[in-house]
Amino acid sequence: MPTPTPPDLLSLYPALGGLPGLLPRLTVMQVPAGTQLFRENEACQGFPMVLSGEVRVSRSAANGRELELYRVSPGEMCLVSSAGLFADQPLTARGVATCETRLALLSPADFRAALTDDHFRAYVLGLFAARMADLTGLIEAIAFQRLDSRLASALLGHGQQVRATHQALADELGTVREIVTRLLHRFEREGLVELSRECITIRDSAGLRAVAAYQSR
Repeated sequence: MPTPTPPDLLSLYPALGGLPGLLPRLTVMQVPAGTQLFRENEACQGFPMVLSGEVRVSRSAANGRELELYRVSPGEMCLVSSAGLFADQPLTARGVATCETRLALLSPADFRAALTDDHFRAYVLGLFAARMADLTGLIEAIAFQRLDSRLASALLGHGQQVRATHQALADELGTVREIVTRLLHRFEREGLVELSRECITIRDSAGLRAVAAYQSR
């Protein structure tokens, strides 16, 4: 029996509206938080479209360090999956659901068929370009911005209290927990934050913004 088209699919990914023949063949799944959806060096199983929830895409090194590349929210595109399908090559990163997540999957064959439609191809390439811009910003931050500035930026914008472990912050910044811990203790000595178990209380937002704005030359 054909899979019913999710009612929110076309509102989030409107370019699919011109491809009604492919919609019944979509695989729709709902997964709990922590589910690994794809892994590095595996073949891409299809073009994922997030309907609710979020997918964290990251790359890991042989020493165990991990760098978050981006997150896929509803209506957005996974650059790594798309690149794997475009080039017919193994995936270069892994994707994990950060919370309960519902997504639809367009098979590799159907994705290639959909690319023959001018509207869908232009839509996908537009999303691809937007995601590439995000990655360019990440590369610039890693290459040119000091780690203390990046940590200060990561702490801002979450209200007075940031509920995150030092390891989670290290993963987000692509570094190791020990360095994040040292920097947080430095921030605490300077009166910028107050540390407690899995909670960082912002004491001087203006001071943190000043650190975040400082970039190495």
